[in-house]
Amino acid sequence: MSRGEEKIAAAADSAARQVVGRVVVCVGTDLVDVDDIRALLARQPRFADRHFTSGERAYCLLENDPAERFAVRFAAKEAVLKALGTGLSGSALREIEVVRRHSGQPALTLAGRAAVLAEAAGVHSWLITLTHSRHLAYAFVAGLGQRP
Repeated sequence: MSRGEEKIAAAADSAARQVVGRVVVCVGTDLVDVDDIRALLARQPRFADRHFTSGERAYCLLENDPAERFAVRFAAKEAVLKALGTGLSGSALREIEVVRRHSGQPALTLAGRAAVLAEAAGVHSWLITLTHSRHLAYAFVAGLGQRP
């Protein structure tokens, strides 16, 4: 198992432990090739503007090569839409925002159609874990309902 694969397995295991004892309404996961996102950013300069919020763009652009940060956020957005059962056609990707808590831990904020879909599914909060290497970006999300 490569180092990147080990990181992905560890992130998935960590996420699974966080949901023990909670009501999990839905889960989603996605894996993105960082080189594909890097090429997309170079080929379509408006890609970042169309799919990421201003806060996400500002955070990603702090790095000389922002492709890893964009890729892992793209994976998170796809994971949310998979969890909600809609795929990419469910809502605009900008309606799903990956934010950072003061602790540095990632969190999700949903707006517009994405928020409506989550509410309809009974999702009241989200758990999210992200990891990336120079080549792969992985996200796992769990939509949590109210406790029984």
